[in-house]
Amino acid sequence: MINEAHQRDAERICKLWDEALGAKDLEASLALYADDASIESPLVRHLMKTPIGIVKGKDNLRSFIARVFQTNPPQRKRFKQGFFTDGRIVTWEYPRVSPDGDQMELVEIMEIDKGLIQRHRVYWGWYALGFLKHE
Repeated sequence: MINEAHQRDAERICKLWDEALGAKDLEASLALYADDASIESPLVRHLMKTPIGIVKGKDNLRSFIARVFQTNPPQRKRFKQGFFTDGRIVTWEYPRVSPDGDQMELVEIMEIDKGLIQRHRVYWGWYALGFLKHE
C-alpha cells in the first residue's frame, strides 16, 4: 500500500518539476533535489564533456541543469500523459508522437526521499538520441 504522504510528495515533485522545466527556472528545479542528489542521462556526457553520464551534488546539478535550459531544442516538448508512482519512485514518459508532432522521447525516473529527488534518471529513445549528433 502506498503511503499517502509519499504519494503527495511524488505528485508535488512531478508538478513542480514540469513547471520549472517549462519556465526554465533553475532555482525552482534545484529546490526539488536533495543536496547529494544525482542525475543520470546521456545528455550529461554530451553537455558536460565527461566520460560518464552522471552528475552528483547540488553544485554540479546547478551547472548541468543551467546548460540543459540553455540548449533545449524545439523538439524538447513537455507532452506527457500522467505518471506512475509507488510513493518512492515516480516515472513518466514523453512519447515521441505528441498532438503537436514529434518530440524527443524520454522516460524519466525520480527516486524521492524525504520530499526531495535523490536520484533522477533519464532514458532516451532513438529519435532523441539523434539530437546529440547535431549539437
